[in-house]
Amino acid sequence: MALLGVISGTIIVEKSNLLKNCRNVAIENEFGKSFAFVNDKIALIPRHGNDPANHILPHSINSRANLKALLDLGAAEVVGINSTGSLKSNLHPGMIVIPDDFILLAAAPAVHQNKAVHITPSLNDKVRRKLITAAGNRGVPVIQQGTYWQTIGPRLETKAEIRMMANYADLVGMTMASEAVIAQELDLPYASACSIDNYGNGLTEKPLSLEAILAGARKNADLMIQLIQGYLELGS
Repeated sequence: MALLGVISGTIIVEKSNLLKNCRNVAIENEFGKSFAFVNDKIALIPRHGNDPANHILPHSINSRANLKALLDLGAAEVVGINSTGSLKSNLHPGMIVIPDDFILLAAAPAVHQNKAVHITPSLNDKVRRKLITAAGNRGVPVIQQGTYWQTIGPRLETKAEIRMMANYADLVGMTMASEAVIAQELDLPYASACSIDNYGNGLTEKPLSLEAILAGARKNADLMIQLIQGYLELGS
């Protein structure tokens, strides 16, 4: 079976038994340093780092180093586990969305710095379909499509920004689109499962807080672990 690459937040690492018998691997490549938990089935990179005292904020994540590390480790496909906010009242915390498109209007990191290489960005449909199948096999309800809007971070969005984004997208986050673009540049099939952990600023009367976002992510972590386990059961 080919190695599955996963990039996730730290909560998945804390709660998952997927990483039994994993070895800790520090990787350095031309883009920088990365860290992964690796066994014979999975290579998981915690995008915010493995040091709780040195949490890597979204705008400082080295996605180029992370994706290149997975490629060098032998990953054949990559699944991103991404925390998001909902832009729509009918998409509520606790849901999981498998996005089929994304918006990234800010400058994105790129593998090619001095070479004219132009990709048409997309999420890999094979990986998306496998995520949907894995969810069905495991009894995990998912929304099978949606558009993800990536902001720069680390700050949250204003109410006006959320209202504007809601005209064009369903989810908002700070990491997935960058990973998708870099993975495609490296010819790594990539798709994402997005955990809705909160409503966007202004969608509810209750003010948005980091504590509420983290609480939502913890509730959804078990479903995400089930999803990855189901994906592994499908094989390559």
